[in-house]
Amino acid sequence: MKIIAFVGMPASGKSEASRIAAEMGIPVIIMGDVIRKEVLKRGLEPNDSNTGMVATDLRKCEGMDAVARRCISQIRETGSELVVVDGVRGIAEVECFRKEFGKGFILISIYAPIEVRFSRVQKRGRSDDMNSIEGLRQRDERELSWGMGEAINASNVEIENNFTLETFIKDVTEVLRNYLGSCSAMPKKSQFN
Repeated sequence: MKIIAFVGMPASGKSEASRIAAEMGIPVIIMGDVIRKEVLKRGLEPNDSNTGMVATDLRKCEGMDAVARRCISQIRETGSELVVVDGVRGIAEVECFRKEFGKGFILISIYAPIEVRFSRVQKRGRSDDMNSIEGLRQRDERELSWGMGEAINASNVEIENNFTLETFIKDVTEVLRNYLGSCSAMPKKSQFN
């Protein structure tokens, strides 16, 4: 089994990359759905403040790899030899997935500058999004406190998402196709832009 996980700061393009994977017929597990489900289970409004609080609380109570552990059964239930995981948030999650899936776990980081990311946040309109660039900086800091920076540094491949959507689609498609073949072949860390 091969797991391709996307990591990156909020609004860097992880969801778009996952959408591309889904269009290629690859099953996608969205880690943020675990948090959103827990927010609703607790009877809270699904906004940035509540999702951040619940995500931090889960990690505090169950360990920094709590969300990853909750995703493992979902990954296995797909029955697919290749699964994409959207939204790794920290190095503990990377370590959890690497322990579970070994060399079959591939981590792809997606990079975009904060100004570009905030422009995307304003356009996408999710209920858990922030409404100011300062709010995005605060969310960045929260996610960096979970080990996001170390997770990004642990990636096998980096895709820069600072150009057109067409360029990003081409880059993501190329990277995913590289992994669709042999499960044992894993390229050295490279950069696409």
